[in-house]
Amino acid sequence: MNPEQELIVFYNKLINKYNFDEKQKQKIIFGLQNRLDVNWYARPEFDHFQMDEIIIGLKNNFNVSLYAKPEFDWQQMHEIVLGLERGVDVSIYKEFHSYQMSEIRRGLINNIDVSLYAKHEYSWQQMEQIRKGLKCKLNVSIYANPEFNHLQMREIRKGLENDLDVSIYATPQFDAGQMAIIRLGLEHGLDVSLYSSHEFDCFQMQQIRLGLENNINVESYLNPNIDWKEMQRIRLELEKK
Repeated sequence: MNPEQELIVFYNKLINKYNFDEKQKQKIIFGLQNRLDVNWYARPEFDHFQMDEIIIGLKNNFNVSLYAKPEFDWQQMHEIVLGLERGVDVSIYKEFHSYQMSEIRRGLINNIDVSLYAKHEYSWQQMEQIRKGLKCKLNVSIYANPEFNHLQMREIRKGLENDLDVSIYATPQFDAGQMAIIRLGLEHGLDVSLYSSHEFDCFQMQQIRLGLENNINVESYLNPNIDWKEMQRIRLELEKK
């Protein structure tokens, strides 16, 4: 038999052995036509998206044994392929969810010490905030804590980027909204001690901050028992005087 006939026989054996769908069959035909070792992916447990990622690896002479495994979904495979393309150590992140993989891979590409956030207790959004902080050479130890959600981390990161004293609000007891209002106050040089209390919610804090920015005496509504809408009414009345 000539090489072409051998490929046809090999393909027919595969098709008879396994129940492939049409898209999987197309990927196998492509591999055979391009002289790729289809044994790496000609298995029914790989869907055609996974097959695509293995094909990319085979075409680029990557070590596909690192990811040609059914336990990796195609997005995880894709992140490993992207890492192999950039020559990073993909073993550092191959046990993570695909979005987490992406954040670790980006850090590795930028020569960031990913050991500070390549941890399963961090969501990919938390990883992103730590990665961005490390990229800007910030002291991420202030917020690299699973107790902070990614929105809280972002507010602390923004404060560090602006050289603010984030210790005033870098505590899990403040939600991201409260942190944002305190941060804005610090950026505008306000006396945030008047409202940086857990007793005020972010809407109340906002009314106090706006009063301070407009140079009014906020003492008359500086009370956590006053609803924010009432605070707003008082503030607007004071601003008219």
